[in-house]
Amino acid sequence: MDFDLSDEHRMLKELVNRFVADKLMPLEPRILEREATGQSPALTAEEQAPIDAASRDLGLWGLDAPEDVGGMDLPAVAMVGVNEEIGRTIVPYTLAPDSPNLRMLAATVTDRQREAYLAPYVRGETVSAIGISEPGAGSDPSAMKTRAVRDGDDWIINGRKIWITRAAEADFTILMAVTDPDARRGVSAFLVDRDTPGFNVLRRIPMIGGQATYEIALEDCRVEGWKLLGEEGAGFAPMQLRLGTRRIEMASWSIGMATRALDMLVDYAPQRTTFGARLSERQTIQNWVADAATRIHAARLMTYDCAWKLDQGRDVRSEISMIKAYATEMAWEVVDRTMQAFGAMGMTRELPLHLMASRLRTMRIYDGPTEVHHWVVARNILGR
Repeated sequence: MDFDLSDEHRMLKELVNRFVADKLMPLEPRILEREATGQSPALTAEEQAPIDAASRDLGLWGLDAPEDVGGMDLPAVAMVGVNEEIGRTIVPYTLAPDSPNLRMLAATVTDRQREAYLAPYVRGETVSAIGISEPGAGSDPSAMKTRAVRDGDDWIINGRKIWITRAAEADFTILMAVTDPDARRGVSAFLVDRDTPGFNVLRRIPMIGGQATYEIALEDCRVEGWKLLGEEGAGFAPMQLRLGTRRIEMASWSIGMATRALDMLVDYAPQRTTFGARLSERQTIQNWVADAATRIHAARLMTYDCAWKLDQGRDVRSEISMIKAYATEMAWEVVDRTMQAFGAMGMTRELPLHLMASRLRTMRIYDGPTEVHHWVVARNILGR
């Protein structure tokens, strides 16, 4: 078994590393200053435009998009390296287009949907969101109550969705709704444009770390029949493809954040002296460094293994749950210990650590909390 990236994918990872170092990390002081004064840490339009231009010029758009719509169709293994590098910075930037929704679209679109939705999305001309979670339903898709009912050639959707990122800004939302209440997983996906009557953004929900999600209501929302995404009643599998893609991304980002935190700890520990000895000479700090390096190594190998199996077309449901739970929890602890080692400075908003910690704290919940993923793994092992 070869654990090395191919030369092509290694060069891509190095290219993204330089892009992060040259274009994103210099913006971190601005992000930290805005967040510390209660402003949004999101990039401004003036900051976003030159970064978009640079990443496009470097050929970093559409990396895993299908070739027939202008993408490079890179495998999951290559994207692990890309997202590990992106995870090293607190600057909130996504290489267009966002992979999870892209993967779901690519697996299900008709020719008409390909031209109207997928192709513009790959070109970076549109922004998408996805509506899965509902108030009170948590991580259980079988508890979904939003209904879509046929009305001639169209569909009428009623219900409520919550925790949707970019719902107010997205040009379209991939909306999950029950179309067959008698089936265990009679869920379908729909492409709902932002200006569709009955698609109502109710509120913006501030989250920790300066992030935000939205709650929406569907009130007799009429969607044209051709905007049914995939087969009727067969939305669960492509939704899982979307969720699996995000979970591999989260594992990769976690590796990047943990690596950044470990680098900060290794740089700082020899400089700080307490009670006559450098921190780097303290056994506790040495144990933290060794444990972080070991667990980062393990998470990286697990994530590449999962991505490789996915590229081979194998069933990786257990592996995806394993890496999502393990990597996010690992990175949370590495960042927390680094903050502890920095002492009072680790509690300030002048270092990137608190934003990394906030992001990891939400990632331990988003796309399935750690406890649910442990349950999934155990259920699969026990054959239930």
